Amino acid sequence: MNKLIRKIVKKSGSSFFWGLHILPTKERRAIYTLYAFCRHIDDIVDGDFPLSQKQELLDAWRREIDNIYDKKVPASDIGRNIYKNCIRFGIPKKELVSLLEGISMDIPYPVRAPELNDFYKYCYGVAGAPCSMYLRILGCKDEELIADLSWTLGLAMQITNILRDVRDDANAGRLYIPREFLLKAGINSTDPMTVVVDKNLSIAREELAKIAAENYEKAFGLIKKLNKRNARNIKVIVYIYKRYFDIMNNRGWEIISPKPYIGKFIKMMLVIKALSGR
Repeated sequence: MNKLIRKIVKKSGSSFFWGLHILPTKERRAIYTLYAFCRHIDDIVDGDFPLSQKQELLDAWRREIDNIYDKKVPASDIGRNIYKNCIRFGIPKKELVSLLEGISMDIPYPVRAPELNDFYKYCYGVAGAPCSMYLRILGCKDEELIADLSWTLGLAMQITNILRDVRDDANAGRLYIPREFLLKAGINSTDPMTVVVDKNLSIAREELAKIAAENYEKAFGLIKKLNKRNARNIKVIVYIYKRYFDIMNNRGWEIISPKPYIGKFIKMMLVIKALSGR
């Protein structure tokens, strides 16, 4: 594996990678490459670069994606690895573009209480599009199933991230909870630090949690349509995310700290459960 890709993956503690060592080399390299791309774009958006430089770098990546699909030589190391490791799996250009645009929504200003349409666009870009690409890498060919599962699963998992990281996001000047849910809870402010200490935040979080719960249920139904191998690999990820969600749901949405924690032993048990087909 490329040294840069290996370095980025090694630094990750993401739940996404539990159980990936069982995948064949080509599939594993493709997924690692896409993750490295995600982390790289995240680092641009979250970095200390001047805004003008961030926008230049993101524009350069838009051109790089064009190069990859126009069969021109990519200019970057990660771009060349995407071309080498990922395109063979039939990943549509629109999914890489959706991923780039989703992560980039925090530019030029951090997202603060987006309207629902923008919220859904964000969730698909940062979670649904990667899920779509992951399914293709695993060998899923059913376009309708890919679309339905990547939407429902991406939404459920990203909402879980948002609910879990609400205080961390507020400290970074971000607030991903939709404006409609805040207003329903009687919260008029969109200032992250004001919202995070509002006693009615739990109402907004619970409304968002209902969407996640509904989409987890739909996703598990759709996973049954996958072949056994792909279903097991998807469940490795879903079981861990769902455990985070269940911890928060069971303790109550008024609690935002500490963040839910899952130890390595529990994660391993969830991986074994997924791989055993349960």
